[in-house]
Amino acid sequence: MAKYLMWWTETPLPYDEYREAIIASGVKIVDCPVHDGPEIRVAIGAFDGQLGVGFVVLPDPIFGPSLSLILELAAKQRHPTIYPFRTDAQAGGLLSYGINILDQVRRSAFYIDRILKGARPGDLPVQAPTRFELVINLKTAKALGLDVSQALLARADEVIE
Repeated sequence: MAKYLMWWTETPLPYDEYREAIIASGVKIVDCPVHDGPEIRVAIGAFDGQLGVGFVVLPDPIFGPSLSLILELAAKQRHPTIYPFRTDAQAGGLLSYGINILDQVRRSAFYIDRILKGARPGDLPVQAPTRFELVINLKTAKALGLDVSQALLARADEVIE
């Protein structure tokens, strides 16, 4: 059975549906709470040499400063890794699936406009992200010896070759 390593800081983000979907697909989850680069190095190092291991990097501010470390260790150990942002796949991650940040920024202009016109922030509606994007890095897939199905490539918003 494949293992996925999920990370988060002291306060887990609300990813119950995400976890349930992973478990329903038959993948075992190994929780590894980390807070900084040295803890990330230890957590990833615990899986060195193991087959059938992949990592899921959650959208948490703790990972931004450690992205290059995560990319380096995941590549060195040849573990496929899923990232939350387009820029992570562009930096060398296998794939990313998450919100379109540019779309979120564009949509925030609505709130700025309303607030500048006198609206109280607490009276404005809360909006969930509406655009999600899948980016696949074929260069990384080839380096890991992975074949990406044509069906998945067809669904991708961007394929990096």
